[in-house]
Amino acid sequence: MIIGMLAAMPTAPTGPPAGTVPPADRSASGPGAGPGASPGERPADGGDACPGALRLHTADDGALARVRVPGGVLTSRQAKALAGAAERLGDGVLHLTSRGNVQLRGLGAGCGQELATLLDTAGLLPSRGHERVRNVVASPLSGLDGRGAGDVGPWLRALDGLLCASEAARGLSGRFLFALDDGRGDVAALGADVTLTAVPGGGALLRLGTEAGTEAGTEAGTGVLAVPGGAAALAALTAAEVFLDAAAAVPDGRGRTWRVGDLPGAAAGSLLPELVSRLARRGVGTSPGTADSADLSGTSGGPPTGVVAGPRPGAPAALSVLAPLGRLTAAQWRLLAECARTEGRDELRLTPWRGVVVPGVPAARAAGRLAALAATGLVTGDASPWHGVGACIGRPGCAKSLADVRADAADALGHGGTGDSGTGGSPAPLPVYWSGCERRCGRPPGDRVDVVAAPEGYRVSVVRAGRPGTAVPPPPGSVPGLAAAVASARSRTAPKAP
Repeated sequence: MIIGMLAAMPTAPTGPPAGTVPPADRSASGPGAGPGASPGERPADGGDACPGALRLHTADDGALARVRVPGGVLTSRQAKALAGAAERLGDGVLHLTSRGNVQLRGLGAGCGQELATLLDTAGLLPSRGHERVRNVVASPLSGLDGRGAGDVGPWLRALDGLLCASEAARGLSGRFLFALDDGRGDVAALGADVTLTAVPGGGALLRLGTEAGTEAGTEAGTGVLAVPGGAAALAALTAAEVFLDAAAAVPDGRGRTWRVGDLPGAAAGSLLPELVSRLARRGVGTSPGTADSADLSGTSGGPPTGVVAGPRPGAPAALSVLAPLGRLTAAQWRLLAECARTEGRDELRLTPWRGVVVPGVPAARAAGRLAALAATGLVTGDASPWHGVGACIGRPGCAKSLADVRADAADALGHGGTGDSGTGGSPAPLPVYWSGCERRCGRPPGDRVDVVAAPEGYRVSVVRAGRPGTAVPPPPGSVPGLAAAVASARSRTAPKAP
């Protein structure tokens, strides 16, 4: 455990209490940012139009709201409020995202004010002016299973408070991402713009950008700094502010320089020296860190499903489940929330792998509670073919999609399109992501199989180290043929990309 992080933090505002909205934030700047925003509004400068809870996005199945949940942490009351919103205002389903957030779909065009009021009452809008920038992922099992170098919970609470209190942070795009990794390397592998990694002794390593390039080859690492654990949240916010200043200086970059990887080389190279200087002025000492010590390789796939044992015999356990394709019915969602309230510590943790963790369940009752969750259709064990399978919304929800990718993914699984099982000492199959068009919205980072719908049918390719291999069209109109092509590509022995 990292002890005394908040006590050691330099004095800083921590944001408003949960469930309140400061008067100054009630008319947040930017088109579509205020209460009751109309679906589909875009910034006048053509900039980031990433949806939020107040700026809705128009889709073929109705309006879409994206509710940011920093670190994926919700109380049971907040979870039940989201279920009520999905049922009353939307399609009745909670859609988990690859950043551990929640999307509400099928919303009516006139529901903006009612949704904002509901979220505000539940404490999910601590600052309306910052609601789209609270993009923080955190190691879902941090502090629960005895692994990792420290509990990142204090960092999470401090960073969210600092973000909501920073006027400058309002300028971050809805795509900018913070990652808080407890040292096990899970969320450090998600390609965040600012990554904090806990290290033994209570310190932290701060990384700007990523070390591996994306498919476009534009994103590169800018360095690693060692910072005191007690100042980790302040260092992360300062890094974001340094990025904003660098982005503002990019010619014609307004509205397009959303992430660290969007900066040109010279601007990206200036970030670390400026960060060191600015932290020194704020009384935070730094020293050079190394990529190896930051564990940049990470681990893929998120926490295991099932009962996750506590750090010692008899300690409370955690329940870890996956939602197939990130979809939870209101009934499933409420059962998880009720389990957290009555058996756990009144907390849910949503994961970037479209799963949910319920911490603090008594070890003696964990297996029974897990069985009740499995009975609703949630994935609770390693044998499920849904492990590692993701998809965009596809048809009929997206007009750009060329296929109903979710139905096709389910059909392929029914015909054995899972790759090897990962049991008996063999490696787990590569993750697979189904996309309805070439945009591949929501695709995960890292090695994977891409299944992309095209006018002539699906194309299947293996992506390794950010580089896609040659796409192979499976036999047209053949579900078994498509399933076999996907299973072959997912095998860890599949040929590597050139």
